[in-house]
Amino acid sequence: MLVIASFVLIFLSAFLLYALLPSYWNKQKFFHGQKPKENTIYLTFDDGPSEFTKDLLSLLKQYNIKATFFCVATFAKEHKNIIQKMQQDGHLIALHSLKHKNAMLQGISETKNDLEQSLAIMQELGVSIQYYRPPWGDTNLALLKELKKKNLPCILWDVMAEDWEATTSEEIIANKLLERTKPGDIICLHDGRGKNDAPQKTIFALKKAIPLFLEKGFEFKTIDEYKI
Repeated sequence: MLVIASFVLIFLSAFLLYALLPSYWNKQKFFHGQKPKENTIYLTFDDGPSEFTKDLLSLLKQYNIKATFFCVATFAKEHKNIIQKMQQDGHLIALHSLKHKNAMLQGISETKNDLEQSLAIMQELGVSIQYYRPPWGDTNLALLKELKKKNLPCILWDVMAEDWEATTSEEIIANKLLERTKPGDIICLHDGRGKNDAPQKTIFALKKAIPLFLEKGFEFKTIDEYKI
């Protein structure tokens, strides 16, 4: 029993140092950092592209809004035409891992391979990646080291609207966005995955929220324009 207890203690200590603490530190650094002061918001989308992304792109084009898409590399490979459409419309394409696995559950080798394969896929699609967002915002020591080595800023968010939840609605999502968003905030929504066609609810919510944001005088920018 003593041997087992010692093994468990060593494992938990290693996990704490390798994943939990780096992830916590990275989130705290971002969430509590200084924010831009101008009346600007940054619309970002995770977990795509998907079959819903085309409708989202049409909505953004209607209002001449540029957004940042944190794409899952394998999904991007499956939807090359949507990636091309994003580029044509002037959106910023960033990376959201290879297959949307949690970095806290990945070892050093898997972490490096995930990033390398992701970047290779995006390069094949003609996309030069300059920004990264980890799934669930979770990281580990190896990922933070690789991102620093490749000069890829780790971008998190200020506002979520839980748009992936099965029981939510377009009204709830829109109200959360309008109530929670402040000048300089990065909004994180989802154009892929989620339950019960969740991205479709997000699109409907934005149809309500975008005109109201514009009435309030907000300007939409992409993450490459994010300045403190």
